[in-house]
Amino acid sequence: RAHIVGWACTTLCLVSYAAAFSQGASLSACADMMPRHLRVQLHSSNSNYITVHTNMSFYFPGDKVPVTVRSTRDYMGFMLQARKVSNNEIAGTFIFLPPGSKLLTCFEDGDTVTHSDKSLKRNLSFVWKAPDQPIGDIKFFISIVQSYFVYWAKIESAVVAQGGQN
Repeated sequence: RAHIVGWACTTLCLVSYAAAFSQGASLSACADMMPRHLRVQLHSSNSNYITVHTNMSFYFPGDKVPVTVRSTRDYMGFMLQARKVSNNEIAGTFIFLPPGSKLLTCFEDGDTVTHSDKSLKRNLSFVWKAPDQPIGDIKFFISIVQSYFVYWAKIESAVVAQGGQN
């Protein structure tokens, strides 16, 4: 009898803990983009099935840059950011989001996108707006949560160079 009660308590704790992140990443993940799930297993970003890219190789301040995330497998959660190549700071804001996602404010309004539900996702499109002042070259980074226990952190795009720099 005690064994059943212990199992029930453990199950309820796991479900409630996991459900806490079913509506998006925690602010505690802003800096390192690491999920805060219980006993998660990090997989190498070199052996992932996700690509994050844009059709632009350069941008100018104030430009709107389309960002596409493609996957060969379904996943539940994600966190997407643009970061300066020079110092790894989060930069810009996202102005278009697909269904099942929402804005998160890590350092400035709308600088990060995360999932808003735990529905399965595969291919997503976003639009990022560069700041009006020059910030230098950027890369997009995404962390993907396949399940509550399996994830890939900080998968990166190619560099998107700031146009007009000398």
